[in-house]
Amino acid sequence: MRDDIIQERLKKRKNLESAGYRVYPARVKRTHKVIEALDKFTALARAGRKITITGRVVSLRKQGNIIFAHVQDMSGKMQVMLKRDLLKDFKIWKTNLDMGDFVAVSGVLFKTKSGEKSIETKNFHIIAKSIRPIPTEFYGLKDTETRLRKRYLDLLANPEERELFVKKSRFWKSIRDFLEREDFLEVQMPVLEAIPGGAEAEPFTTHYNALDEEFYLRISLELPLKRLMVAGFERVYEIGHIFRNEGISAEHLQDYIQMEMYWAYEDYTTLMKFMEKMYKKTIKATVGGLITEHNGRKIDWSKKWRVYDYKTIFKKESGLDPLSATKDELLRKAKTFGVNRATAELNRGRLIDLIFKNTARPKLIQPGFLIDPPMDIEPLAKRKEDDPRRVERFQIVAGGTELGKGFSELNDPVDQRRRFEEQMKLRAAGDKEAQMIDEDYIEAMEYGMPPTAGFGLSERLFAVLMNRPIREATIFPIMRRK
Repeated sequence: MRDDIIQERLKKRKNLESAGYRVYPARVKRTHKVIEALDKFTALARAGRKITITGRVVSLRKQGNIIFAHVQDMSGKMQVMLKRDLLKDFKIWKTNLDMGDFVAVSGVLFKTKSGEKSIETKNFHIIAKSIRPIPTEFYGLKDTETRLRKRYLDLLANPEERELFVKKSRFWKSIRDFLEREDFLEVQMPVLEAIPGGAEAEPFTTHYNALDEEFYLRISLELPLKRLMVAGFERVYEIGHIFRNEGISAEHLQDYIQMEMYWAYEDYTTLMKFMEKMYKKTIKATVGGLITEHNGRKIDWSKKWRVYDYKTIFKKESGLDPLSATKDELLRKAKTFGVNRATAELNRGRLIDLIFKNTARPKLIQPGFLIDPPMDIEPLAKRKEDDPRRVERFQIVAGGTELGKGFSELNDPVDQRRRFEEQMKLRAAGDKEAQMIDEDYIEAMEYGMPPTAGFGLSERLFAVLMNRPIREATIFPIMRRK
């Protein structure tokens, strides 16, 4: 941007201040939002009632003794007309008003000859002078990196992007309202943890100066919430940020919002029915219906959801039984499918998961529950009583991806310790995503934890509903610094 444009605007600011105008007042009185003025236009115009709107100047035409401008607030935009014979300070505004300035406009409503609803201005003030002009390239800009890096300009220039985040607020509110109606208690757990747990992910680390110790940003909400089951709470949930120091993709962020809930005395079969109901209510509240599109394919959320058996689908797509296949067989199969991350350092569970994600899961388009995977891939779920090689876990799948995960939670401290120890062996072998043993969590479980169902979903669900990469569905995504 040319420095002379900024200097010219700074000069205009000084002109206004020299003339006695406060260009950044602390208070401003607004009588109507733009949408209210437009909706009640006939009654307000007939009454000759003076109203005041506020917002940013998004178009500006100066024609002799008349200025036409459009003023935009969050609700919409409206034309205002400034005339020399109605404003004693008309010359000041004509000389010093720019596109991008925030203004307060008071006047009466009328229609122009072309029929546009407008305000005939009686009083006018600049309430925040724009020093930098809004770059014109942001109107219709297609370059994603530039849009996300200057997201505030993207949101300013593109009303549909602002509406995206209105829907996102509605999405989380719907989930919160549903859980509150079902008597779940919202709680907030610490973001910093001495031991990261609840997921297989590499954590971010930080130094806690006051304690002179290394801490981790949480990678899950799970373990603190399950401690509340030990403490006697029966229905709890949290909606909060988690952090995973892993790769960027269309489905993955490193700093994102997740909901997790835990429900004492229930199992994953009850939870599946509960979640189908919650998802359908949330989707309808967010998008207005139960048909969405993702990557060119329609998803119908309204029908009864399917149940997919993990073993059956895995065997069909890979030719291997995930319960009996050896690590070498899995590794060879992964390489035939071109899974680049498949290496000899990975355990059976990780190899099974990689094969499934690269073969079977992309084909699961309509909503359903993927149930009962091998125990190797899920260290925090309860084993199935009729087949201890598998665990009572389901994933909600649609659009070829995972959109939530639920469990009959493991509450046996002896089994939990054994699984943590297996994870620690993987860490020792170089797997940075393997879980650490959390002695405090095991100790809490040893006091007794009731049978519990648990579930988690992330903002990936919202991104899929909006048919957007997850970064674009995040209001200010983390970007590489230039």
